[in-house]
This record gives sequence, C-alpha cells and structure tokens, in this order.
Amino acid sequence: MNENTYSEKRKPKNPIKFLLHLNEEQKQAKSQILNSKISVLKGQAGSGKSLVAAQVALDMLFTHQVEKIILTRPAVTSGEDIGFLPGSKDDKLAPYTAAIYDNMYRLYNKEKIDKELQNGTIEVIPLAFMRGRNFTNYCIVVDEAQNITHRQMELLLGRMCNGSKMILCGDTAQIDLKDKKQSGFHFISNNFKEVPGFSVIQLRTNHRDPIVEKILEIYKEHSD
Repeated sequence: MNENTYSEKRKPKNPIKFLLHLNEEQKQAKSQILNSKISVLKGQAGSGKSLVAAQVALDMLFTHQVEKIILTRPAVTSGEDIGFLPGSKDDKLAPYTAAIYDNMYRLYNKEKIDKELQNGTIEVIPLAFMRGRNFTNYCIVVDEAQNITHRQMELLLGRMCNGSKMILCGDTAQIDLKDKKQSGFHFISNNFKEVPGFSVIQLRTNHRDPIVEKILEIYKEHSD
C-alpha cells in the first residue's frame, strides 16, 4: 500500500479517546513528533518518554495515518545477564517489550491492543532482525535507544521509507552497554539537529514519586 492511499483514507470524525491524557509538555512533544520524520525523545527515568511515543503511535494507527506500528529495542539488560530464554520470538522478547505493552494498555482498551498484536498491525521486531527490512507507512517506536550502538543505529535509521515516522526514546544516564562510548544515541542527538525532518525533544517533568527525581539527582552528581 502506498503513502497516498493511507493519507487519503477517511479519518475518524472524532479524536481518539485515550484512557490517559497528556500534560502540556507531552502535548508539545507530540506536536513536534507529528511534524518530524525522526524524533529523539530524551528524558530521565519517569519523564514519560515511552508513554508519549506509544500514544503517538496508537493515534497514528487508529486514525489511519500509518499502516502498522513497529516496536523494537536493544536486547541489553541493566545488571545481570538473564541468559537463554525459551519459547517463541515473542516469548523471548517479552522481558524487553513489557514496558511498551504496559504503556499501551494504560492508554487504550487491552482487548483492542491485543487484537492489533494478533493481526500484526502492531509488530515487535528484535533490533538484530532489522537488516533487510524496509518500513513504508509505519510508525517505528524504539525504546531504550541509548543502548543502541553506532552501527546498529545506522542500520536502523536506514530502514526508513516514505510515509514512515520513527521515535527514538532514550536517556544517556541509563546506558547499559559495557562500553558507553559505543552508544549511537548521543551522537545522533548532537549531530543530526540540522537534518530536515529530524528533531530532538527533551521531557523534564517527573511523573513518578517525587523522591525518584531527588534520588536520580544524587546519582548524577556522583557519577563518573
């Protein structure tokens, strides 16, 4: 299906009613994402990065602005290696995609989300399987993007085709790569700002318990 087919489809008469409402900062971030092709959504833990990305993706899918949502994230853990995981591809990816699913379930009816997953209109793709894929009329949500290496980031960005939008969510304070210099997230945030259709957005409001913000500030002060 080409880009024009999707842009010409009749949109719902009324806005999509989500279970959670975005605050003003998040609404501004959404507006900027919708006006960009590739967006880097930055913010510390609890700033609502993944929630905003999930809301934008679902809105675009339900209003027929895109054909499909692609969810991906690097298979990098914080701390211990969880080792080999049995089961299907979805079973193996479950520990990595649980946070994205949780946000979608918070935003919209769980049965509807599960149906979209079953129909393949919401698809989870391991970052390692991106080579050879081409995304046209898709919304690609990349979670934990700070753990993507330079080489992986170049491969990922090269998958974009007409009519697609990509949202990369990350926080440079949460890089779990053994060599933090290998992260491609900081590089694109600083070097792609002048690329037409590319935007960097910073979320600053904490949506978790206020104690979290104080704790993170102390860790930041004492980080190497």
